[in-house]
Amino acid sequence: MADTAEQVIIDGHSMLTEGGVKRGDLFADTILVFNDQTRFVLRRVRATFNTETGALNGTLRGDHGTYDLRTRTLEGFGHVVVTSTDGKKLESPHLKFVEATNLISSDSAFTITEIDRAQKTERIQKGIGFTSDPNLQAMKCLRACSGWGLVPLGGLTKP
Repeated sequence: MADTAEQVIIDGHSMLTEGGVKRGDLFADTILVFNDQTRFVLRRVRATFNTETGALNGTLRGDHGTYDLRTRTLEGFGHVVVTSTDGKKLESPHLKFVEATNLISSDSAFTITEIDRAQKTERIQKGIGFTSDPNLQAMKCLRACSGWGLVPLGGLTKP
C-alpha cells in the first residue's frame, strides 16, 4: 500500500479540530496519504481527546487506523484501547471518533474495565456496539450488554 500512497509521513502529528475548537491530537508512527490528501492510513495510531475548554478528555491507542478529512472521522482497528481521565479502560477491535459530535462508537464487541483502588472495587462491562463521549462518562451499550463487579464486604451493613 505504501508504494501507491501520494505521500508517506514518518512519526506524524496533526490536531483534530471542529469549528476552530481543538478536539484532540492525532499521532501515528507512519501515515500514508491518499485521495488528494483527504484520506490517511495510520500505523500505530495514538490520539488524545480534549473538552471544549482544552482539558484532556481521554486517550486512544490502536494497531492501525484511518482518518477521513472530509467527514473528520478517525477510526481505530486491531487492539484499540481508550482510557478515560479517571482510569476506565475500553477495549475493542474497532472504534470510530467523529469530531463534529465529539463521540466515539463501535458496532463491535467491547469491554470496559473500571478499577477503584481506594474502594478496592472492580467493575467490568461487556457488550456489542456502543456510543460514548471520549471520557467514557455517557456510555450507552447497544446489544448483548452485561456486567459484573466486586464489592468490598466492609461496605455492607446488616439488615
